[in-house]
Amino acid sequence: MNKAILIGRLTRDPELRHTGNNIPVASFSIAINRPFTNQSGERDVDYINIVVWRKQAENVSNYLSQGSLVAVEGRIQTRSYDAQDGTKRYVTEVIADNVQFLESKQQAQARNKANNDYDFKEEEPETTNVENDPFADFGSDIEISDDELPF
Repeated sequence: MNKAILIGRLTRDPELRHTGNNIPVASFSIAINRPFTNQSGERDVDYINIVVWRKQAENVSNYLSQGSLVAVEGRIQTRSYDAQDGTKRYVTEVIADNVQFLESKQQAQARNKANNDYDFKEEEPETTNVENDPFADFGSDIEISDDELPF
């Protein structure tokens, strides 16, 4: 059995092409955090190449972009080709049967806006104004004493 189910974020915008028979095919890659940390305490990331065909390829190209969160269901496939320098190269990728969009268009736009609007300059930390008593209109004073504890 050859079945892969992955959840990750697109590392780049999907690339849509068409075969000689005009069949749409899209390729993209997703980043997936490993569930454990390495020796330096950081999480490594795997980058998985995805290929999707036909109508799904068009949908992926039209509605997804870098950073989109997706679930991919498909099979792992390895292929080889001869590079321009004459060496044989091997490629492992997931051929997607199903690509689920895991965030709405509004969520994606908000994420993109937040990423684009984020200012990396240091901001002043928020402080509390101690002159204004937040409990002034709360009611009567409450006294707490350790003497009233039963033990």
